[in-house]
Parts: sequence; structure tokens; C-alpha cells
Amino acid sequence: MAQKQHTFIVEHLDPELEEWQSLEYKAIHRECQDSGAKFILSGLKDAGAVQKQLDLPIETLQEQSVEALYSTPEARSRVCLLDPKGERDIGPEDGDLFDVFLFGGILGDEPPRDRTGELRNKGFVGRRLGPEQMTTDTAARVTRIVVQQRKRLDEIEFIDRPDIELSLENGEGEGKQPGESVSMPFKYVKGEDGKPVMPEGMVRLLVDDMDKGIGDLL
Repeated sequence: MAQKQHTFIVEHLDPELEEWQSLEYKAIHRECQDSGAKFILSGLKDAGAVQKQLDLPIETLQEQSVEALYSTPEARSRVCLLDPKGERDIGPEDGDLFDVFLFGGILGDEPPRDRTGELRNKGFVGRRLGPEQMTTDTAARVTRIVVQQRKRLDEIEFIDRPDIELSLENGEGEGKQPGESVSMPFKYVKGEDGKPVMPEGMVRLLVDDMDKGIGDLL
């Protein structure tokens, strides 16, 4: 039987698109494409401008909010909101229950509003990814492993709050002293090489941003 096609949606409410966000979104799109899933970036101010910045297919970029994309209770019942206050942890069976998995929606307003709470109150069913904070691409990666590869959360190997060496091979840490590192306050999937799985180009960005400090990336 052919694998069910799921859709992964990140709602981007920031007026700007930072470089680290671009790397995460590109990673999610590439991994969705490789696994036969769809990726949508919703809630954009200007889809055309974002398309030029990300170089992603225009059909993946939506100016509509998720409420507009899924406007009826029936449609929303098939959308899983990844929510720290969800009723339970996500499991492989949720791949059968839901067609769409929704991430993000917590940025973009000053003062900030509880966008996840708003979506929860509008009929989007929540599932948790555990207590530790994850980057958006990690949250999407973990969800995909659970619902497509049908692994439970406790079967996935993670690295929590890793120290990322910035004096790396391939020139990524060129000019930095050996042993220089930055501690990342997130939980990551452990890759086959034993290192945290991060978007391509993220270490390079960390190296470039060392002078500004890790706080500018969070």
C-alpha cells in the first residue's frame, strides 16, 4: 500500500524572514520532498518576495492563514497542531488520524500573543513533542519520523542542548580557534554520524554570527 501523503505547514507570522529561518524552511521543504510529503509556508506578508529569498516553488508559499486554508470544523479535524499543551504526545497512529501537521505561529506580534492558544481554541487538535524546546525544522523532522516511519518518540535518539564545534572541517570554521564552540539551547535528532541534525549552512551562519552572539539567532 502506498504511503499516505501528509502536509507539513509552518505558519510564519514574522514581518521579516531571518537567514536562520530560511535555512530551517529549506531543510523542511527538502526533507518533505524526499519523503513524499508536502510543505506549505503560510501566513506570509508577501509570498512573491519570500519566493525570491527562499527559491522554493511558489505553490508552497501562502499568504492565507491556516484558519483560511482550513475554514470548516471538518477540515480542521484533520489538522494536528504541534502544541506543548496538547492532550498527549504524538504517536504513529496520528499519521492515520491526521492529514496535516501544523507548526509555528508563535512569532510576529509585539507584544506577543499566544497564537498556538488561538489555534487550539479554533478547533485544531493538539499533540505534544515532549517538554524540551526544539527548532522548527527539528519539530517537523521528529513529527515526520513518528507519523511516516512510525517510530514512537521514545524510540528516536536525541541530543539535548549540544555544544556545536565551530572549528570544523570543510572550511566552515575557518579562522576560528580550535575548540571554539557554542551551546545550543534546543533538542535535536541524533544523526547517523552521532551529531545533531541541523540545516545545511547553519554552522556557517553560527560562525559568521559569533561576534553578534547566539542570542541573535534565537
